[in-house]
Amino acid sequence: MSARSRTLIALTAGTLLGFCGALTGGVLADRPNALQHREPNPPHASLPWQEASLFAEVYERIKRDYVDEVDDHTLMEKAIRGMVAGLDPHSAYLDSQEFDEIRLSTMGSYPGVGIEVMANDGVVKILRPIDGSPAQRAGLRAGDHIVRIDGSDVGADLAGAIARMRGISGTLVTLSVRREGSAELLDFALRREQVEVHSVLGQTLEPGFGYVRVTTFSETTAQDVARAISHLKRDNPTGICGLVLDLRNNPGGVLEAGVAVADAFLDSGVIVSADGRTPEARFQMEATHGDLINGAALVVLVNAGSASASEIVAGALKDHGRALLVGRKTYGKGSVQTVLPLSRGGAVKLTTSRYFTPSGVSIHGKGIVPDVLLDGSGEPPADMSPKAEGPLTERDADVRLALGVVKDRAGGRHLVAAVSRGFVP
Repeated sequence: MSARSRTLIALTAGTLLGFCGALTGGVLADRPNALQHREPNPPHASLPWQEASLFAEVYERIKRDYVDEVDDHTLMEKAIRGMVAGLDPHSAYLDSQEFDEIRLSTMGSYPGVGIEVMANDGVVKILRPIDGSPAQRAGLRAGDHIVRIDGSDVGADLAGAIARMRGISGTLVTLSVRREGSAELLDFALRREQVEVHSVLGQTLEPGFGYVRVTTFSETTAQDVARAISHLKRDNPTGICGLVLDLRNNPGGVLEAGVAVADAFLDSGVIVSADGRTPEARFQMEATHGDLINGAALVVLVNAGSASASEIVAGALKDHGRALLVGRKTYGKGSVQTVLPLSRGGAVKLTTSRYFTPSGVSIHGKGIVPDVLLDGSGEPPADMSPKAEGPLTERDADVRLALGVVKDRAGGRHLVAAVSRGFVP
């Protein structure tokens, strides 16, 4: 073995062991305010010699034969990214800038194009364009796959795609997307601006029947839901008979926010439980007394873009019989990620738990099938910005159908009437 190879093996072993040793006390990505206590790191097992030798051999081949010269720092960062990304679609290495971005995303305002995305089957998929954002105005849709940003391939690099889409307000960025039904890539030139993320919107659909849309779960979502329902009560002084809670295209977010929203409609019982390898990855959260709508009929709208914390809410309300689910099967993300800061300013986002609905079911990779299953893939939720014209029930067929179901429940009738109007139970 050459002296260079021996040196590279030592470098690799030291780097990888140092990387593992840098995993210190972390913050749950879904629980940003709760620092997790961790015991001192256990002794590390020796790095297997054969694997280290193979790594060094590949490293040396790239350094010597790759068409372009690549510096050691870049190669090692790519190796770390590949190691973490290869675990599952939701784990990722974050450099210091990306770590700042993930923290920024919970603040409710950021400079960018206004798209919520998720890594899915090796691509970066748009879950929804934010209402009123450059992305929505340009015509980007939920389900589009982002293939290139400014001409450079994206692949499954979710964190990198987010970082490249954000930038100084007023600057341009071009997204090339693949859309179902289109043979060619579609290019969209977007001008970045300060995007305000309003995660909760509400209105009265008919006297006594309200509508609340939750687009993502952030630290303020539970308070925003309570405020929206308070406004509905003010606008309906004779009381709330029923509510449509819309979680379509909601990719999730802060786990505790999802739990708090489910708790807002439950008086008792388990909301979610989780299991993992470490003590802090195993937990159970339960409802507290108090129902914001005092037991009024509740329908939850879901679709394939409803994921993670959305599925926690939907699963808890369904399992306890508190709500009827209407729409399409949910995404099926039944895992919790923890952001673990590293010693040099970056972090790793690792899947640390799998969660279970109150009935003990894991929805990971399976999703939740609604009680009232609607045909087709459905249209994106209708625009609720001030510029939108006409009643929401006229512009959004799913909301119109959900209103029919919640009125039936409020009136104590069975779903036979709903089936006669086109529902598929």
